Amino acid sequence: MTADEIPDPRSLDLRLDLNGERRQEGNTRQMIRDVPALIEYASSFYTLYPGDIFLSGTPAGVGPLKPGDDIVATIEKVGTMRVRVRASTKT
Repeated sequence: MTADEIPDPRSLDLRLDLNGERRQEGNTRQMIRDVPALIEYASSFYTLYPGDIFLSGTPAGVGPLKPGDDIVATIEKVGTMRVRVRASTKT
């Protein structure tokens, strides 16, 4: 996303559902480090490209996860991502 699409990333609603049940709901203003600080930190280590995804951790309420679980994460003005949990193929 660009600054013209999201002028204030410090105030975006966040939601996460696990198997259709709301497990988390919050706002970026509740984060320990705000979005601009996360971008600054990450860009000090590597080049950021359009479409890059930041994983910043999560509060309690989701785990443990098991194969077959369906996770739906939504960030206001950004979009929704759905992930189906699969078993590890490593032995």
